Amino acid sequence: MFIDTHAHLNFSDFKDDADKVIQRTLDSYTWMILIGSELKTSRRALDYANKYEKGVYASVGLHPININHQESVASQRAGEKEHFNFETYENLAKLPKVVAIGETGLDYYHISSEDDQEKIKSKQKEVFLRQLTLARQLDLPVIIHCRQAHDDMLTILKEFKSNNENLFLDNKSWGVMHCFSGDEDLAWKYFKLGLMISFTGLITFSKNWDDLLRKVPLDKIMIETDAPFMSPEPYRGERNEPMLVQYVANRIAEIRSVPLERIAEVTTNNAKRLFSI
Repeated sequence: MFIDTHAHLNFSDFKDDADKVIQRTLDSYTWMILIGSELKTSRRALDYANKYEKGVYASVGLHPININHQESVASQRAGEKEHFNFETYENLAKLPKVVAIGETGLDYYHISSEDDQEKIKSKQKEVFLRQLTLARQLDLPVIIHCRQAHDDMLTILKEFKSNNENLFLDNKSWGVMHCFSGDEDLAWKYFKLGLMISFTGLITFSKNWDDLLRKVPLDKIMIETDAPFMSPEPYRGERNEPMLVQYVANRIAEIRSVPLERIAEVTTNNAKRLFSI
């Protein structure tokens, strides 16, 4: 059994066949968490999850590239980027099939030279902090996106933990750095903050993380597809699906010279523990 901890079957790429993809994924002994990136996809993830008794779960959150940076809420019209509404996401997150907050975080890669960079970064940090607060208040793990922003990310996470000690009364993991692409030093910085890391199909066609994967503690990692993106070998260039997460697990097994069943068992148990499923 496998658990794809990060898939976007709630995106338009699957508008014509999401239920078929879900069913063949479940038939392949693979569960999945469908990840929201704004209000509409968060609601859609929950709608899909509610169709199935088990094996399909949802996360709700506002991705940094979908944040509306205008001051006025009135500027948010249909099709525009979104202002974060704490109460709306809180109500969604309290529903039974929601197992996490996210994906949220920081993304400086998509900020262009023509943008007001400091304003956008400041808004991303503000919205990220509000979602961290929501996650801890509801005792839900947080799914974190970080692209070209690890220095600021580490600073925010350290300060958040220091300023909210009452929300961290145990030592259990409280979130995951999704689609991890950093080095061993960065991985341990996140481990020390109580976070896990997850790997995508990226590791099947690049050897940059082989050494890290040989050394990383197995109780700190999970697997994901980030479907429809990041398709693993031998499916590069095609639409990714949750059932292909087995190729990520298989690559880790090859790198560590252990049976695939071992990686399947460990990563599944890690996901069940973090997301309480």
